[in-house]
Amino acid sequence: MGVCHASAAMSLIRGLVSTLYCLPKVYKWFYRPYYSMSLLMTVAFPIVLSCPGLCEYLPSQREDSNSCAFDWREVEILMFLSAIVMMKNRRAITLEQHIGNIFLFSKVANVVLFFRVDLRLGLLYLTLCVVFLITCKPPIYMGPEFIKYFSDSTIDEELQRDGRVTWIVEFYANWSPECQTFAPIFADLSLKYDCLGLKFGKVDIGQYAAAAERYKVNPSPLCKQLPSLLLLQGGRELMRRPLVDMKGRAVGWNCTEENIIREFNLNEILQRCKKFSKGEKPEEPKTLLPEAPELEQPHEEEEEEEPESKKDK
Repeated sequence: MGVCHASAAMSLIRGLVSTLYCLPKVYKWFYRPYYSMSLLMTVAFPIVLSCPGLCEYLPSQREDSNSCAFDWREVEILMFLSAIVMMKNRRAITLEQHIGNIFLFSKVANVVLFFRVDLRLGLLYLTLCVVFLITCKPPIYMGPEFIKYFSDSTIDEELQRDGRVTWIVEFYANWSPECQTFAPIFADLSLKYDCLGLKFGKVDIGQYAAAAERYKVNPSPLCKQLPSLLLLQGGRELMRRPLVDMKGRAVGWNCTEENIIREFNLNEILQRCKKFSKGEKPEEPKTLLPEAPELEQPHEEEEEEEPESKKDK
């Protein structure tokens, strides 16, 4: 138990330090209703527990009957929450994901704590969470980018317009938290690598389902294929991430900026496309999909020359 508490305390300290480090960026978020309301709901239970004139009427399981302080079971719940947040944040890519994980699991802990204190308070808080989820959406990224947005009727025409242009197309959905988190990363890549021979595009498959079906991207949350990145040239797919297994489910892959640059060979593609900007014909990119094994060709039998018949002596 002591080891668990120490680990949880360390995770809280790390989270506090990283939050203070990014404080100049974080405080701007709370001007937005989504983040300010999320923060309020995150600290709802401590506010109720420390509110004079209200906490005295809450039922308490403490031996001293002090309903305005945390009991040992509530402290354990909070410590367990911090351990879960630490584990989830190991795979978080951006600061938005770190903060989002804290908001999510804090609300879960608040539900448990309110139900433990009083059933009516638990139901009230759970109802507020549902209303918040329906009415308040995370803000969509609106920063600078060099990205062309496609519909299901324009994507094929644009991708096949010039066979020398390589496209990186993101298939996304606005309802997906992973896609919302990935939006600034993809925008930053477009600012760094966009050129005459390398372009970036996006398709909202929540709105254009025909494009998702045509390019074999499953929008179901159970398949975890969103966001999907496809490298295309002349309408031909060269590679995609994440890969999809035989059951149609995505193979685990972290869509960080470093992984995309490395696995999509963006630096190499950029150097090749500079020839395109100079008016030279760039080299054809190598197909990055696994190639089918070539069938062994039968050896052609060499035609043996007929030996010349010896003349009769």
